[in-house]
Amino acid sequence: MKAVVLEKACAPQDLYVKEVPMPKVKPGWVLVKIKAFGINRSEIYTRQGHSPSVKLPRIIGIECVGEIADPSDSAMKMGQRVVSLMGGLGREFNGSYAEYALIPSGQVYAINNELDWVKLAAIPEMYYTAYSSLFDSLMLTAGDTLLIRGGTSSVGVAALQLAKSIGVTVVSTTRNKQKVEQLNKLGADHVLLDEGDIQPQLYSTFPNGVNKILELVGTVTLKNSLGMLDEKGILCMTGILGGEWEMESFEPMVDIPSGTYFTQFDSGVNFKPQLLTKLFQHIEQFAIEVPIARVFTLEEISQAHLLMESNGANGKIVIVNT
Repeated sequence: MKAVVLEKACAPQDLYVKEVPMPKVKPGWVLVKIKAFGINRSEIYTRQGHSPSVKLPRIIGIECVGEIADPSDSAMKMGQRVVSLMGGLGREFNGSYAEYALIPSGQVYAINNELDWVKLAAIPEMYYTAYSSLFDSLMLTAGDTLLIRGGTSSVGVAALQLAKSIGVTVVSTTRNKQKVEQLNKLGADHVLLDEGDIQPQLYSTFPNGVNKILELVGTVTLKNSLGMLDEKGILCMTGILGGEWEMESFEPMVDIPSGTYFTQFDSGVNFKPQLLTKLFQHIEQFAIEVPIARVFTLEEISQAHLLMESNGANGKIVIVNT
């Protein structure tokens, strides 16, 4: 079968397709014929050598949609439409940058919709991360005011759509002046140009701060974001777009305002299949249009990574197997 095998840290141009043996089916695992998958920022980090837990060589790729090619000893049926994401896919075992993937059966989820493969592939990781962060970690409800720090990222855009679908007031940030209009068109009530300290801009409209914050930039803006929480507000840190995993100093008694709450969401830990089901129902109920930046073939994987690294994609980058 065709696959992209990451042998060592490399540049996007060094990714290529090669022929590798078909995975051998074993008990507890099912073989999935991959129809399409989305590109994720974590895969860029892994390719760059910033994921020490990933042992190379490895077929990377943390999500996919496709059909059951061999159900093994599971209750699934040949040809059943499925989705899989996280849980070690593309990190602890070979992932989605291939024509087929052997995946633990407990990590493969049947889907009952007729979306085309490209649209379907744009949903799992991006929208599951946004949906779970908002409705599970932040407990978002209609009437809340939500700040999305990192609003033009794929998860930021998904969060904006999901929040607006239930009537939330949304403030989104961007570091790029040219993307302000994009966020306005997507429904953001307020857009802030993020040059580091956005507190003066936010307080000019919301003097007491906001009650919900989705922090996608990460450690480099975390303290600034925490300072904008209203009393009883919640901040959920979900992303590290700023590229820094750790902070030089963090004093919880000082940096977390009294009477507020700080949590985090990690899509690789404690995955909840019921939330994935609710996500697909939500997208269908509110007719949410999933933004797709561009579609590539597996052979064009290097171009897909270049586009992701350029930060020029306004939506999900999808790879299809032809």
